[in-house]
Amino acid sequence: MGAGASQGLETRPRRAYGAPSFPHDRDGPLDFLDLVTQVIDLRSFSNLWYWIVLAILWSSLSHWALGVPFDMVMRARRGDAGSFDDMQALARINVNRILTLSARGGLFATAFVAFVLTSLAVLGWVYRVEFCQALFLLVFPMVVVGGMSIITATRLRQQEFAELIRTLRMHRLRVQLTGIMFIFLTAFWGMWVNLNGSVLGL
Repeated sequence: MGAGASQGLETRPRRAYGAPSFPHDRDGPLDFLDLVTQVIDLRSFSNLWYWIVLAILWSSLSHWALGVPFDMVMRARRGDAGSFDDMQALARINVNRILTLSARGGLFATAFVAFVLTSLAVLGWVYRVEFCQALFLLVFPMVVVGGMSIITATRLRQQEFAELIRTLRMHRLRVQLTGIMFIFLTAFWGMWVNLNGSVLGL
């Protein structure tokens, strides 16, 4: 090699060992797929935003019982007539809406949800795609809570909303217990994935 070639190699900036390689560091045209994979980190369990979304999701699911805010339920339980009337109106509207949607599109929705969950589970645990694992651990609990909402709505219609406050409180308690279980499972699996990734250097 000539002196000019060696000087050209010496003037090229060197990347520190272990530093990420970006598309503009490579020779040749910019690859859009490389750019996306560098900008968007698909390692979801090590991402703070994933855990923020998980906390907001379960906070919202436990606060809204069949579309009725739980603070309204507590005010109605303490004897507030206005809150009781609003609670009954919201409960009737949402119960009718949930049961109508489940009656009309229940079969199609069940097939579509089963397809999505199966796809996420296969991609996540068979092909080891961490992003799909994280999505599955968000979507599957929502499906479970949706099934619980349909059961509670059916019970309220059969009771003709006779024990509305007690039924909504019990529904919220079951959602909270489900949330505790799935948050524990998600945290356990996330720590396992992060520990394996740190040990293997991924």
